[in-house]
Amino acid sequence: METIVIAQDTRMPVVPLRGLVVLPGELLHFDAGRSESRKALAAATQKDGLVFISSQKDARKNEVTGEDLFEMGTVCRVRQTLTLPGDTVRALVQGIIRASAAAFRSGEYMSAAVRPVREIPADSVAAEALRRRLDAALADYAGISTRISSDALEAISRTEGIAQFTDAVANAVMTKAGQRQNVLEQLDVEERMKYVLAGVIAETEIMRIDRRIQQEVKQSIDKNQKEYFLREQMKVIRRELGEDEESECDAFLAALEKKDMPEAVKKTLEREINRYRDLPGGSHEAPQMRNYIECMLELPWSEATKDDLDLERARRILDEDHFGLEKVKQRIVEHIAVARLTGKINGQILCLVGPPGVGKTSIASSIARALGRKFVRMSLGGIHDEAEIRGHRRTYIGAMPGRVIAAMRKAGTINPVLLFDEIDKLTSDLRGDPSAAMLEVLDSAQNHSFRDHFLEVDYDLSKVMFVTTANTTDTIPRPLLDRMEVIELQGYMEYEKLEIARRHLLPKQREKHGMKKSMMSFTDEAMLALIRGYTREAGVRELERSIASVCRKAACEIGGGKKRVRVTPQKLGEYLGIPRYTHSSAEKESAVGMVNGLAWTSAGGELLQVEAQVIPGCGQVILTGKLGEVMQESARAALTFIKAHADAYGIDIALGNRDIHIHVPEGAVPKDGPSAGITIMTAMASALTGAPVRAGVAMTGEITLRGHVLPIGGLREKLLAAARGGITEVIVPEANRKDIEEIPAQIRDALNIRFVDSASKVLLLALAQLPAAPRQQDSGQFVPIPQSAATGAVQ
Repeated sequence: METIVIAQDTRMPVVPLRGLVVLPGELLHFDAGRSESRKALAAATQKDGLVFISSQKDARKNEVTGEDLFEMGTVCRVRQTLTLPGDTVRALVQGIIRASAAAFRSGEYMSAAVRPVREIPADSVAAEALRRRLDAALADYAGISTRISSDALEAISRTEGIAQFTDAVANAVMTKAGQRQNVLEQLDVEERMKYVLAGVIAETEIMRIDRRIQQEVKQSIDKNQKEYFLREQMKVIRRELGEDEESECDAFLAALEKKDMPEAVKKTLEREINRYRDLPGGSHEAPQMRNYIECMLELPWSEATKDDLDLERARRILDEDHFGLEKVKQRIVEHIAVARLTGKINGQILCLVGPPGVGKTSIASSIARALGRKFVRMSLGGIHDEAEIRGHRRTYIGAMPGRVIAAMRKAGTINPVLLFDEIDKLTSDLRGDPSAAMLEVLDSAQNHSFRDHFLEVDYDLSKVMFVTTANTTDTIPRPLLDRMEVIELQGYMEYEKLEIARRHLLPKQREKHGMKKSMMSFTDEAMLALIRGYTREAGVRELERSIASVCRKAACEIGGGKKRVRVTPQKLGEYLGIPRYTHSSAEKESAVGMVNGLAWTSAGGELLQVEAQVIPGCGQVILTGKLGEVMQESARAALTFIKAHADAYGIDIALGNRDIHIHVPEGAVPKDGPSAGITIMTAMASALTGAPVRAGVAMTGEITLRGHVLPIGGLREKLLAAARGGITEVIVPEANRKDIEEIPAQIRDALNIRFVDSASKVLLLALAQLPAAPRQQDSGQFVPIPQSAATGAVQ
């Protein structure tokens, strides 16, 4: 290699290169397209043939200055230049020595003050060891790579000088500009050798990996070519035999190739398809195996619908489809809001519990529409075989997957809304307990790997939103109930039924019977009369049937020539006859021994009158009206309280020759529950004292032996019954004050609600007059209670 000596700060032309680094000893071709670079090469050729070449820091720049170049570069000898078309000069240069440049100047071409750099020589022993290692590493690289011929390897190995040998190896192996620039700037020869040695070893390993990948790809291609050749031969054989070229198995394999499913499942299914291909004609296993393959291919494994997380849209859809059901709607809106914040759509397991006809099934369909998901309904009523849930094992003829997998197959996505209707109607027998099989389905910690007996592979149900419905939780096993979020749906109030009839039922029945809105109309009075007199239910199914009956009657009139029918209460009587149901109403005048109670039924609240009469007898307490055991015990507790406080109320407790008869009308209807306690107590006190009970007052509450009034349930329905029956004042337990917020405003405004916590306060509010001033027990002594002590009115 040529050696030269240049003085310090020798000014010479500069040629910047993009993405190229010239090392000492290297012979390099490059094309110079920039005018400054061509002029610099021409100046160097005319002078002494020396040029300073440095690499650009940013190869994308076209216009460069000294700041855009690395200070460390190479002084090169211009060996040859050739002018090409398009004002491009091709130059052949050879690197001579490392040098640094400073004081860059721009003119016709760039020039710089170039000074040679002093290298730090390596220790002779370390240098020799590193040279041997580098020589061996280069030989390994040459044995793998095709870039270095044996002659080039021999020439590099014979290079004299440790520094020159290192540069020659770097020039032969390293291709990246950054690595070559690091080699150029490393002035410590020993460190330079270590850097180049590490680079050669890394490149060798990369080449080995690259060769292995090439071999694997080649083997795969060879295998595919072999399979293609064999399949083509099979097609020719089938053609000769008169069979279809595209067999059923080929179609299955093609579908499997397109299906995105877990690798383990894909291997299992591919094995089953190949077994199906090898079955002899007429095999009894063929139909069952075909059914299995088709089920696996049609099941969704990764297909999913994108959830619509628009809160306003969800609220609008839920409100459009259903009136009321605020707890369910709020729960779905909360689910969407959480999904928006977390970015994760997790499956939910909701259980809607309520009486028939309140919209449990239909709200599930609305949930799916609000979320933009597919909806599948599955009825569980009467299922008594575990295989209905988990499927049958394929050892049996006619085996099929369970209902859960069948529902997923029907949905076609992995995140549908699945409705398990009537989950409280599951039964069990000798064939197993289906509710036990549902434990895995409805457990969010397990259903990501649900295993159906028919599939015999894990299936992911974790993205499914499960909605179950039930009329009661009493028949649902506790472990199963524990896995679900229970939302209780109460029966509809009268005003809710009226609104549902207006918005949904009447338009639906009009359309079903071929009538336009202008052809038939319902007054609100007629609709209320229909709700009160012809239906008695918590839901609206009977109401819808009654509306359908009215529509049929109206259709007959329209068919007879009438253009428009307006349904009024009088017209309703003509259509449906005498009302089937009546509601109790409050007495107009105060009466002794007669108290208005409030009862809850599955069809809503009812006004329940309790009568008490003292008659000659032998000291018995007579209870009639088909009273349940709990209600009878309440009557005994009320009597004990009155006897214990007889002196305070001036009551003669000597009942030896008198009987107390307590009767609740409508004796054919069973009645039970503790909430009639204060009602029975007030009726007894009125009958024994002769003090009349105020008309227009109703009450509900459980009584204890000490006279405390305990909370009750069904307050919303009871208050509605009170308002409907003409009651103006209602006495309720103090502990139920918190429930008032759930009572509709129109009901609260219609009633004067009094809260009490003791039987004494009940008597003060209910009895028109007392023969003696009642007293309240306080710290073991009785003290008078003024009329104003009755607390807590809500107007």
